[in-house]
Amino acid sequence: MYIPNGFQFDNDDEKVAFMKQYSFATIITTKDNFPIATQLPFLVEKNSDKLVLSSHFALANEQAKIITENISLVIFTEPHAYISPKHYEKRESVPTWDYIAVHAYGKAKILDDETSKLKILERMIHFYEKDYLQQWDGLTEKFRTGMMRGIVAFELEVSDLQGQKKLSQNKTVVERDRIIEQLENGGNTVEKDLAKYIREENK
Repeated sequence: MYIPNGFQFDNDDEKVAFMKQYSFATIITTKDNFPIATQLPFLVEKNSDKLVLSSHFALANEQAKIITENISLVIFTEPHAYISPKHYEKRESVPTWDYIAVHAYGKAKILDDETSKLKILERMIHFYEKDYLQQWDGLTEKFRTGMMRGIVAFELEVSDLQGQKKLSQNKTVVERDRIIEQLENGGNTVEKDLAKYIREENK
């Protein structure tokens, strides 16, 4: 990832918090030098110095067959927005885009046994919708077994974590205030979320 000066995250804990907040990410793996990508919900867990991403593919997804062969890249991103040069003092300015992104690299490990699959699924349910656990526990063993046979669960231990926050840090206070005002007053919820990040970053 290209990270210009001034757009860095403060630390890895901040990156992990962002990944948990925007955990529906894109995992990219190469097959014969050709990139293959899938969008998946991830469980992001950090224990001591170990950061692990967990998720699952549909059994028919070809990426599941090559996930252990190479290093994969998982991209976490959102929110983002177009920034018009009308906010800037200098006339000789160009449009840009403000955004936040984290890139996590690592080699995945397939979880073949049913016990490991079940643990991953239950931890994901607990993270995404804790109240669903009661319904999940009430499903028939036949249904749950059939469902688990249709997925490929995996864990990816992160070996490299990179991130960028491009939040108009290189603009003046007046320019940033104009950007924040437009993003906050628009009807786009993603832009409103970005405005919060810009305001927080530039306190």
